[in-house]
Amino acid sequence: MTVTMTQKSTDPCIYTIEGEMTIYNALELKEQMLSPLEQCAHVEIDLAGVSEIDSAGLQLLMMLKNEARARGKSLGISGHSPAVLEVLDLCNLESFFGDPVLVRSQEYTHES
Repeated sequence: MTVTMTQKSTDPCIYTIEGEMTIYNALELKEQMLSPLEQCAHVEIDLAGVSEIDSAGLQLLMMLKNEARARGKSLGISGHSPAVLEVLDLCNLESFFGDPVLVRSQEYTHES
């Protein structure tokens, strides 16, 4: 699966990420995620299309949030997919990002 990051609008700059946010594509995704911070004062990342996220993907989101703060810019995360909700809940990081999370991952059932 591939990750795509495309700009949907210009004010605020809304980007979507689709696919996996894992260690296998973390380096490539890092460069794509930092680029919007150079162009926009407010960036929103739509994660509705994220099918899988691991600790490397979570670290990327945290790095991006911290980098936005350091540059005096704002970053929001929306459209939390079930995979993203699960990781945020597992790591108790919903409040770190400061974005509304409507459904906690515990409401999803997983079959083994």
